[in-house]
Amino acid sequence: MHQQKRQPELMEGNLPVFVFPTELIFYADDQSTHKQVLTLYNPYEFALKFKVLCTAPNKYVVVDAAGAVKPQCCVDIVIRHRDVRSCHYGVIDRFRLQVSEQSQRKALGRKEVVATLLPSAKEQQKEEEEKRIKEHLTESLFFEQSFQPGLITMAILRT
Repeated sequence: MHQQKRQPELMEGNLPVFVFPTELIFYADDQSTHKQVLTLYNPYEFALKFKVLCTAPNKYVVVDAAGAVKPQCCVDIVIRHRDVRSCHYGVIDRFRLQVSEQSQRKALGRKEVVATLLPSAKEQQKEEEEKRIKEHLTESLFFEQSFQPGLITMAILRT
């Protein structure tokens, strides 16, 4: 008896979607960050079609917001921030990448990518460095205290 090899039935919305990076940070004072690239990977044995949706479409230009990815290939999706005003600083926008099988309409999977506009790259780096220093200081010194009547001891343990 000849058995036909069958592809497993894919449930709507359950297919893992591989996108890098998962977060976009745009800096108002650094024009080189106003254009960024999302890479969509297709590790599967079948072609995928994709669509990019956005919570704030007036603030962004998405080059090739829909298309196809061949099996075991990837595509780059260019996203440009086109409304770099101070009223948008710190606002979190979302991009949703929906994928489906080439011949199907139903979405097999989706992934969300967060996008944020910050005022200054230098200011952000300074804040991150201060945070890192503070974390290092609080994590690197531990004091062990023990109390015995008439005797107080203290030991410094470094990590």
